[in-house]
Amino acid sequence: MTEKRVSRWYFGGLASCGAACCTHPLDLIKVHLQTQQEVKSRMTGMVIHVVRSDGVLALYNGLSASLCRQMTYSLTRFAIYETVRDFISSGSQAPLPFYQKVLLGAFGGFTGGLIGTPADLVNVRMQNDMKLPAHLRRNYAHALDGLYRVWHEEGLRRLFSGATMASSRGALVTVGQLSCYDQAKQVVLSTGILSDNIFTHFLASFIAGGCATFLCQPLDVMKTRLMNSKGEYRGATHCLVETANLGPLAFYKGLVPAGIRLVPHTVLTFIFLEQLRKNFGMKVIA
Repeated sequence: MTEKRVSRWYFGGLASCGAACCTHPLDLIKVHLQTQQEVKSRMTGMVIHVVRSDGVLALYNGLSASLCRQMTYSLTRFAIYETVRDFISSGSQAPLPFYQKVLLGAFGGFTGGLIGTPADLVNVRMQNDMKLPAHLRRNYAHALDGLYRVWHEEGLRRLFSGATMASSRGALVTVGQLSCYDQAKQVVLSTGILSDNIFTHFLASFIAGGCATFLCQPLDVMKTRLMNSKGEYRGATHCLVETANLGPLAFYKGLVPAGIRLVPHTVLTFIFLEQLRKNFGMKVIA
């Protein structure tokens, strides 16, 4: 009998918030690039434009909404995935098969994406506000103000605009992050070369971040366009057609900043999560 520590259900949300604080400027630049109707700026040019126009602190526009999103979307998907995974595998020494991890990740991500849609919508709007003319800016004071004003001014249904895309993206990114992280970590540890240490966590999370970026980028572009729209799209299908009219590469607009943002975010999330588990996790007898 050996003693080990397992994550508490809310650790995923806390770890994601820590990672979001570090990578928020990259997320903001990604949103700016994705909402361009034509390719006018690349990543470096967009950073320079934002800083020159609104100052360095503008790179953290919408941080409160980003944290609110992590405490709804990420907390839910991590809680579902890790709780169910630990429950299913508690009576067995063997890890879950990869296909079960994928199914579990997809379910957790879909549910988390749905629950996190209102905060995600406000997050996208707050990040993109500075691009609009002064008379069209929404000027949300913070995430809760944004949630209240969308509900009050546009109705409850508007809070869940883009929910289909957000949920589908949530399923894909969770498969890429959580399922692939678990599998990559399992494969790395099975070689016997590395132990369960921070370098193993870094390597496995780096692989997972790359998988997640590739899987979810097309849906991420469409989700951002739907949430930032002012009624120009009739629905997800119309958005798909309009985006496709810009060419196939339009679905991968902002891929580099998305990868530069998502890979470090994934790495930091799992490093923070593993440290939380190691130092503050629940003790169980394996």
